[in-house]
Order: sequence, then structure tokens, then C-alpha cells
Amino acid sequence: MNAPAKAITGSIDGSRKPRLSLARLIEMNLGFLGLQFSFGLQQANMAPIYGYLGADEASLPLLWLAGPVTGLLIQPLIGAMSDRTTSRLGRRTPYFLVGAVLCSLCLFAMPYSPALWVAASLLWILDAANNVTMEPYRAYVGDRLAPEQRATGFLTQSAFTGLAQTLSYLAPSLLVWIGFSKDAVDANGIPDITRIAFVIGAVLSLTTILWSVVRVPELPLPAGERARLAAEPLTLAAALADLRTALVEMPRPMRQLALAMLCQWYAMFAYWQFITFALARSLHGTADAKSAAFRDTALTVGQLGAFYNAIAFVAAIALVPVARAYGAKRAHAACLLASGAAMLAIPAIGHEARLFVAMLGIGIGWASMMGNPYVMLIDMIPPERNGVYMGIFNMFIVIPMMVESLTIPLIYRPLLGGDARHVLLLAGALMIAGAAATMRVGRARSSDVG
Repeated sequence: MNAPAKAITGSIDGSRKPRLSLARLIEMNLGFLGLQFSFGLQQANMAPIYGYLGADEASLPLLWLAGPVTGLLIQPLIGAMSDRTTSRLGRRTPYFLVGAVLCSLCLFAMPYSPALWVAASLLWILDAANNVTMEPYRAYVGDRLAPEQRATGFLTQSAFTGLAQTLSYLAPSLLVWIGFSKDAVDANGIPDITRIAFVIGAVLSLTTILWSVVRVPELPLPAGERARLAAEPLTLAAALADLRTALVEMPRPMRQLALAMLCQWYAMFAYWQFITFALARSLHGTADAKSAAFRDTALTVGQLGAFYNAIAFVAAIALVPVARAYGAKRAHAACLLASGAAMLAIPAIGHEARLFVAMLGIGIGWASMMGNPYVMLIDMIPPERNGVYMGIFNMFIVIPMMVESLTIPLIYRPLLGGDARHVLLLAGALMIAGAAATMRVGRARSSDVG
């Protein structure tokens, strides 16, 4: 066994950071297992939960606004604050811990929601907690790893995303397979298997993050950096000033990523919201969220989601040498093309077995979305601003989600015919547009990783 990670010393200067073994890379990213299990539970279960509680299909995107709005408000500010934090626990760790505790509490409460407004309110708090954790976690990887290990670090996070979401999507089906009834529901129609899955997520969210920060703590700041931060202490005004300066001085290649991110994240958010409703129509010919066929569809979507996330887990590992050989930009564009083709195909597939073939494309695209854009980004930004720029980059994710949430209700019936399958066709077209936009992104600061 390796020596305890806390014995490692060094600075945040990339030239002096110690290389981490594969075991340490895995441990430092283990917290992503719990964090992404939480996100997977949302992706797989929030639309059905809203349906059980009586939500109208056209209003679904508005009920999902919590994630993008909290991400827009919280991640850039938390990023700027974490850049200036000098606590005994480190720059990023205090944010991990606060977010993990809040996330766990909300996951415990979510499936017991007695009304639609309660579920929507809890989702706001849950997404705020996840966002407090997410951005410092990505900055921590950039801080902790030497430049030559960053691609491996971020794609390891992507692999854990695939693994965690495989487990979270599959959890209700696994519970059915071991003997729980899929038709056992509470007075509001929420299945027992959904509640148990959320409890599992609450435990994982906290324990895995604790493991990561204990086993692979942050490196101590060098004396010069400590002196700089002591002269510029953490205040809200200073964090906001850092955020404003970073926006003005944003590197041009990072700005160019915005269009590609708009296309791919609009598409993926729409997919998560409407895949259950689309497949209920194509597989069972129903749009009734109270029907047994709809509950069966929710289980099918969980199995399909588990499969594409398993593909993402494998693909993320395979993308490490691909990104090194061909560049993250080319690899990412190819993966988005695969995802777009799959989304275009899904509405015409009327058999469950054939849907698993389409999930190959979804999984490859998802693996790349969770890794390659960060490989491209980290070489574009100054290391002393990892936190604030990771937070700003999250705006490139959440603003497309907000645009989707506000526009789909307007076009759902007049342009998309009130049919969730047409939403998937729109998403597929946007994924392909995102691939084209990715190829237009310019070179990074120091090496052609994109």
C-alpha cells in the first residue's frame, strides 16, 4: 500500500507537484462517485417524480430550473472564493464538506415530497449544495496534479461519472430484481424503490467525498501564494472583483467554447427531461404518468441510463490515449457526433433491445462531455485562477440549461406538436451542431490539447 497521502508535500506550482499513482488518482476522484450518483438520481427520477405529483409535460423544463440557476449564481462565486480561501483544511475542502452534508440531507427528504412544490423546492437546495461541491472539486484536480497528469485526472472524473450514474440509474431495477415491488407506492404515487435509491445516494454522497479529502488532501500553498492571499484576504467584494476581472480577461479560446457548450448542454438537458415521456409513447403508446406502463417505462429508462453510463465509464478510460494522440478537440467533436446520431434515431425505435444500441452513442458523448472540455480548458487558464475560471466555465453549462428550460415550454406544443419524441430530434440536431462548433475552437495557451 502507498504511504498516506497526507505525507506528500509540495506546492501548487505545476513544476513541483508530485506525480500521483493510479491508486491515488482514483482515491482523489472517489468523491465524484457520490456527487454524480446524486446527479444521476435527479436525471433518472425527477421527471417521473414530477409526473407522479401531477406536473404537466410542457412545464417540466421550468421545474428543472433549479440546477442551472443555482449553478449560474453559485459556482462562479464559490470558485472565486475558493481561490482566496486559506483555511486549515485547504482552499477547496471546506466547500466539499458543506456541500456534501447539504446534499445528503436533501436526498433523504426528496422522495418523501407530499406535493409538487415541495419536490421543486428541495431540488433547488439539492442543486445549490451540489454546485457548492462541484466547482471546487474540479479546481482541486487542477491544483493537485502536474500538467502531464491533468488529462488523466479529469477523464478519471469522467469515468467515475459514468460508474456512479450507471449505479444510480440501475438502482430501482436492482431493487426490483432482489424482491421489492415496482408497484408499491405511497399516497402520492412515488414508488418505494425510488425512496430507497435516494437514501443510498445520501449515504454515498457524504462518505465518498470524506474519503477523498482524507486520503488525498490538498497540497500546502507555497510561501509566495500565502503572502499574496494574506495581503488580499477573502471578502465577498474581493471575490466579486476577481470574478469581474476574470470575465473581462477571459482567454479567447475559452470564449469560443461557449457556442459548442450551448448546443451540447441544451441537447443533453432536454434529453434527460423528456426521454421517459418519449419512450412511454414509442414503446407503450401512452402519455399517462399515472399508468403502470409509465412506471414500466421509468424502469426501462433507468436500465438504458445505466447502460449508457457504463459505456461512458469505459469510454472515458479509452478517451485518455485518444485525446493525447488526436487532441481533446477532435476527440470531443467525434463523440458529440455519435451522441447526436443516437438522439435522432431513438424516436423511431419501438423495441427496448434496439434502444441499447442507441445508448452506445449517448454514452460515448456523455463521457466526452464530462472530461474533454475540461482538458481543453485547463490549458487555457492561469493556474492561480483555476477556481474562478472553473466557476465561469460552469456558466457555459447552466446558461444553455436555462435557455432550454425557458424556451421548450414556449415551443413544445406550437412547434414540437406536444410530443416528447420531437424534443429528442431537436436535441440530436443540436448535438451535431455542437460538434461543428467544437472544431472551430482555437488553440490553447501552451499546447494543442484542443
